[in-house]
Amino acid sequence: MTFVDDLYFFLLGLCIGSFMNVVIYRLPASESIVRPGSRCPNCRTPIRFYDNIPVFSWLFLRGKCRSCGVRIPIRYALIELLGGITALAVYLRFGMTAEGLIYFLFIATLIVVTFIDIDHRIIPDRITLPGIPLFFMASLVLPVPTWVDAVLGVVVGGGSLLVIAWGYGLLTGREGMGGGDIKLLAMIGALLGWQGVIFTIFASSAVGTVTGMLWMLRAGKGMKLAIPFGPFLSLGGIFYIFYGPVFIGWYLQRMVL
Repeated sequence: MTFVDDLYFFLLGLCIGSFMNVVIYRLPASESIVRPGSRCPNCRTPIRFYDNIPVFSWLFLRGKCRSCGVRIPIRYALIELLGGITALAVYLRFGMTAEGLIYFLFIATLIVVTFIDIDHRIIPDRITLPGIPLFFMASLVLPVPTWVDAVLGVVVGGGSLLVIAWGYGLLTGREGMGGGDIKLLAMIGALLGWQGVIFTIFASSAVGTVTGMLWMLRAGKGMKLAIPFGPFLSLGGIFYIFYGPVFIGWYLQRMVL
């Protein structure tokens, strides 16, 4: 691994991050993610190729559209930057391997799901339903999990949240977890296996509880505030890819001691 390699994968990730912005914006609106090309979200003017360089164009134009002058949210540049950081992190951890490519595509999918859920409180079936079989087949290329663990991951991932959602609805008479979360965790289980599902549930619940409490205190709406759970499930799955097995090994060792 050299600096040139690192820079190449970072820049490649920036470009994919730009495409992630397109998917995040257009998929919930049922628009094509291929045509037309990139355009200003305000005046709809097509963006010239030299104004469509990830992150750098946003900085050069000072976050404004060249045509209408309306400010373009910094989130677009941050998602592009997140794509670059993700590509570099995966490359440094897994190298230029099939394993690394699969994990990068998986994490990119989770990032898209996260921002769509934040914006619209939905997790599109067009991502999770095909994602379950596709990532299950991808898991067969990985050293772990086994195909049996991957099948159990789908069952445990979808089934566990389904039971929780059913129980919550029975006790409270309200829907506490959407079907999108259930299918998302099944997709996570398809690639990471049942071990990854268990880790993701605990990690997302812990982070989600703390974040949710702070969010509710700030909003002043108490328990009535609806908080999307998809971002926390995604964060738990990403954390497992990089640190899950190490953390589980450390935890089991502490339990034995």
